Amino acid sequence: MLEIKEVNDKKQWTNFLSKKEIIYYPLFQSWNWGEVQKALGFSIIRIGLFDNDKLVAVCLIIDIIAKRGHYLHLRHGPVILDKNIVYINAIVNYVKKIAKEKKAKFIRMSPLWEKKIVDIKYLKNNGCIDAPIYNMDAEYCWVLDISKSEKELLSDMRKSHRYLIRKSLKMHIEISKTNDVKAVDDFLLLYKDLSDRKHFVPHRGIREEVMFFGQDNEALLLLASWNNEIAGGAVIDFVGKMAIYHHGATLSRYRDIPLSYIIQWQAILEAKKRGMKIYNFWGIAPLNQPNHPWQGHTLFKMGFGGEVCEFVHAQDIPLSLDYWRSWIIEKITKKLKGY
Repeated sequence: MLEIKEVNDKKQWTNFLSKKEIIYYPLFQSWNWGEVQKALGFSIIRIGLFDNDKLVAVCLIIDIIAKRGHYLHLRHGPVILDKNIVYINAIVNYVKKIAKEKKAKFIRMSPLWEKKIVDIKYLKNNGCIDAPIYNMDAEYCWVLDISKSEKELLSDMRKSHRYLIRKSLKMHIEISKTNDVKAVDDFLLLYKDLSDRKHFVPHRGIREEVMFFGQDNEALLLLASWNNEIAGGAVIDFVGKMAIYHHGATLSRYRDIPLSYIIQWQAILEAKKRGMKIYNFWGIAPLNQPNHPWQGHTLFKMGFGGEVCEFVHAQDIPLSLDYWRSWIIEKITKKLKGY
């Protein structure tokens, strides 16, 4: 018998997401990400699907009320161990019911299902259409197998990356590692400088991310100092068996100092120390789009070695004609940004 009910037990939720069948950890379905969203003022619901009292799927639902529309967001969800069509239908139908009760205009879902091995026709059969956005939640990312030795990892890198890492080690760039929330202020100064230069809207919730994930030793802030000044930094999340390079920034006046290279190398070594199997560099540009706005940091990430991993594109379930207003706005925004 199938039953869907709210899950309020952090241990039960976390243990489910830690199962060996889940290779790519769904960061945005984690318990702590739900806590981050609540701290930012969003309403959330955590549901679990039980088959004869056995938990077989979970889904964190975030209620988003934005200028472009009201919708329920299932980032990296739902998480289903067995892509059983009955399980998928049960969850989607349940979320549709919640959405209608809340008068949401649509549902957006972006499960971490590898595109090369998943047939998403069962999503289409549930009324899903491709969302009019680009690379939602790092659906197209660069991942590195870090089960190899340090020597092998260095050998597999681009020659220039290997040289810059070795150069940075000789320069004695100071690297500090902390999950102290007070240190986030230093990173946010770097991040603001980057967002001003690159003209993008900064992500909200970095402080809360470090705080909640840090409490479980699942987040680390790496800060690089040069000339007695904090000049670069990165926020790394350690979830399941995967480390994620989630945020990064360096001061432009130190562009000739290999800060980003040593930060990434230290993050990779920390991930190995923690027993992680995969280092996820997060989103990159499609390899067939050389003029893509993300091309610069894509080449940087690829230089460390690794491979592309592509998940299914974010899917929308329209529930109202008002959805198409949001669709048009996002479609135009995507085009203006060059995606």
